[in-house]
Amino acid sequence: MNPLATIMLLTSLAAGTIITMSSYHWLLAWIGLEINTLALLPLMTKTPHPRAVEAATKYFLTQAAASALMLFSCLINASQTGEWDISTPSTLMTNPLSIALMMKLGLAPLHFWLPEVLQGISLPTGLILSTWQKIPPMILLFQISCNINLNLMVILSLTSILIGGWGGIGQTQLRKIMAFSSIGHMGWIILILKFNPQLSIFSFTLYVIMTTAMFLSLIMLSSTKMSQVSTSWVKNPALTTTVMLILLSLAGLPPLTGFLPKLLIILELVKQNMIIFTTLAMLASLLSLFFYLRLTYIIILTLPPNTHNSLAAWRIPTKPYLASSIINIMALILLPLAPTISFM
Repeated sequence: MNPLATIMLLTSLAAGTIITMSSYHWLLAWIGLEINTLALLPLMTKTPHPRAVEAATKYFLTQAAASALMLFSCLINASQTGEWDISTPSTLMTNPLSIALMMKLGLAPLHFWLPEVLQGISLPTGLILSTWQKIPPMILLFQISCNINLNLMVILSLTSILIGGWGGIGQTQLRKIMAFSSIGHMGWIILILKFNPQLSIFSFTLYVIMTTAMFLSLIMLSSTKMSQVSTSWVKNPALTTTVMLILLSLAGLPPLTGFLPKLLIILELVKQNMIIFTTLAMLASLLSLFFYLRLTYIIILTLPPNTHNSLAAWRIPTKPYLASSIINIMALILLPLAPTISFM
């Protein structure tokens, strides 16, 4: 793709996100989401492959359906209240609007498009889809969090945690594994949105950091399958070790960064006397812990079937990327700083 076109599309992505985040008018927020969607479609199809075109078509149809439902909800709100202000949503529009935004986020049972789309696109575009594209819907959900139906949020979040763990168990493609990981993490984030929106945004920020670190590491290793990442030790031992630790951080194991959001969410749910839902969420997250541990076992604890004739192992020369190093460190050792950051 022409670099000028790429810069224009990335600028459009940033502009759409900024428009949605800074808008107080529902129509303006909808326009920002549409700019985001239309800017990502050419990036998906920059590799001329039928699989990429299929992924872009599925993404467009799903996002168009969600946008139509969102615009329908906003029109109902405008007809009832006579205004388009985001801060005063009507009770009638909240449920369909929440469903539309959750479809854009890829929460279960509205998640069927996400693994297929993420599998069909390149790793850099998958990074944008898994992180940047989730920011505008998340901000809108944050703004209407006081009016969201609690039963709807709990049911969808617990379903997402369960599907995110169950769906990733039998996968060998890393992009599909990251898609189901995204579904599970978004379930945890949405579970606490009604009770503590600030904690939900904080957990979402840590999710973006960890997912960005994982995708950047996979891009540097040029790995999209388990068989490729299992032989990456001879190419880059330090980065392979970092990938293993990032996977454990995504699983939520202490003392890594990913442990903190789950701990704070569990504590907040216990304060709200949601013991049953807390137990169900913790049991469902054990499924995702299984495939994270399986990946770490394949990466670190197994030897690839290769034989070196030379004394020095062959390695791919890679330049040290500063951004990848910084984001990897943040994905691993933010736990001591996170309480200070969360209460600033």
